Amino acid sequence: MRKTAVQIIEKLTQAGHTAMLAGGCVRDMLLGREPKDYDVATSATPEQVVKLFPGAQTVGAHFGVVIVRLNHVHVEVATFRSDGSYSDGRRPDSVTFSTPELDAQRRDFTVNGLFFDPLTEQVIDYVGGQNDLRLGLLRAIGVAKDRFEEDHLRMLRAVRFATVLGFDIEHATWESICGLAPKIKSVSIERIRDEFIKTMLSPNRVRGFDLLVNSGLMEQFLPEILVLQGCEQPPQWHPEGDVFVHTRLMLSLLPAEASLPLVMSVLLHDIAKPATQTRDETGRIRFNGHDKLGAEMTGGIMRRMKFPNDVIEPTVTAVENHMAFMNVQKMRTATLRRFMARPSFDDELALHRVDCLGSNGFTDNYEFLLAKKEEFANEPLLPPRLITGADLIALGWHAGKAMGRLLTTIQTLQLEGTVKTKEEALAWIAKNAPTPDSFEAAVE
Repeated sequence: MRKTAVQIIEKLTQAGHTAMLAGGCVRDMLLGREPKDYDVATSATPEQVVKLFPGAQTVGAHFGVVIVRLNHVHVEVATFRSDGSYSDGRRPDSVTFSTPELDAQRRDFTVNGLFFDPLTEQVIDYVGGQNDLRLGLLRAIGVAKDRFEEDHLRMLRAVRFATVLGFDIEHATWESICGLAPKIKSVSIERIRDEFIKTMLSPNRVRGFDLLVNSGLMEQFLPEILVLQGCEQPPQWHPEGDVFVHTRLMLSLLPAEASLPLVMSVLLHDIAKPATQTRDETGRIRFNGHDKLGAEMTGGIMRRMKFPNDVIEPTVTAVENHMAFMNVQKMRTATLRRFMARPSFDDELALHRVDCLGSNGFTDNYEFLLAKKEEFANEPLLPPRLITGADLIALGWHAGKAMGRLLTTIQTLQLEGTVKTKEEALAWIAKNAPTPDSFEAAVE
C-alpha cells in the first residue's frame, strides 16, 4: 500500500504538483505502527488527478477527494483545501482548494495534521503534531470548541484515538468534549456505533469506557450503562461493589483480543439488575429474572444502535444464559452437551470466567467446563442423530409436536449413552412409543 501511494506521489510530482502522505498514516509511521491505509494530499485538483490516473473514481470530488486504483490497491487522493461553515455538524457546506498549511489547519487533531514527503523523507508539521506525539497528547487543532462544533463525531474520535494510542487528552480539548457531549445526538447512530465499536475492541477498552462515561458521551447514546451506578449488590457475592464497578472490572479482565459479542455481553449482561432489584425478608438483595429481562433489553439496545443480527443474536444468547452456568455441575450429560454445543459457547464461557473473577472469584464451574471440553474433545458434542423424522414416518408417525418430542427423547438417550445404535433406538421406540398416542400418554 505504501509503495503504491509513493508511486502516485511520484507521478503527481513529476507533473508539477505538490503531493505528500497525510493524516493518520504519517502519525502511525512516526509511532512505529503499521498504517491501515495511506492517504495522499496534493495541490492537484480532482480533474488533474483524474487526467493523470484515468479511471480514478471521483466519489468525493466536491470535497476534492478522488480514489485512485493502482496495483490493485485503492488510495485516497485529496486536494489541499480549506473548509467553509458546517451547518449540519458533520460536513462543510463548501470547500476551497488551498495550501498544505491551510489544509492542516482544518483537520481534527495535531497528531493527524502531519504530512510526510516520501521523496525527501521529510515531515511537514504546521500544527505541532510531532511534539504532541512525543508527549503522548491528543490536542485539537486551533480552538477545540470550534473543531467539535464543526464535526460532532470528532468527540468520539477523540475518545477512540486516546484509547487506541494510549494518549492523554489535552485539557482544553477535554473540556470542550465534556461541554458539547449532548451534541453527539445529532450524529447518525451508525457512525456513533462504529466509533464505539472501535473503542471497545481496543485492548485498552477500559480507558475508552472511562472516557465515554466521564465525558458525558456514554449518557447520550447508551444511558442504560449510567443506571448501573449505585445499584448495590449482595456483598457476600459481590465484594467489588455496585453493578457499574462490577461491569467495569469485568471489562478490565478480558483478554486483549476479544470478539464484539463478548465485549457487548460483558457490558450488558447485568443491564437489567437496576430494574429487578428487590430485597427479601432477610434484607438480602436479589435480582430475580435479570437474565431474561436483560436479554430483552440487550436486544432492544443493540437494535436501537443498529448492530447487525450476527452480533445481536450471540450477545442476547450470552446475556440470557449467563446465570445458567451456576448449574452446570448438576446438569444431565445430555443437557450439558446441548448447553456446550451452542455456537456462542466459547464467548459465553469467557463471559462466565470474567463474571466470576470480577465478583467472588469462584471459578469451580469454569474449571469444570474446561475439563468437560477436554473430555468431549474427541467426539462431536451433538453427534449425528440415530433416528430421523424420515425413520419415524416410515413407522407410521406424522410430522408434529409428538414426533419432535420423540426425536428429542431419542437424542437425549443417545447423549446419555443409553442407546448407541439405530437398532437400539428402534427397539426402544417399539417398546416405549409404538404409537404417537401411547408416547404422549406416557410423557403426560
